[in-house]
Amino acid sequence: MPKPGELFGVVEQRLGCSKMYVRCQDQKIRIGRIPGRFARRLWVREGDLVILQPWSVEGHKKGDVVYRYTPAQRDWLVQKNKLPEGLL
Repeated sequence: MPKPGELFGVVEQRLGCSKMYVRCQDQKIRIGRIPGRFARRLWVREGDLVILQPWSVEGHKKGDVVYRYTPAQRDWLVQKNKLPEGLL
């Protein structure tokens, strides 16, 4: 689950160079970036459910992708009603 200051998001479009458009739970579209420490371990595709941590500067436009949910985890979150309405 997201920690305070983190948001659920869905990857809308890959941009290349570890960047992507992410539609967050507050209905804003931010540019998400995969930090270097996760670059080789975190493979993200369009439609994936992720946790995004907005930056302290320009947080309304940009953020870091810190976690990607597997399809099984996503299904469990949907069954338990843990996701915000209108996200998926």
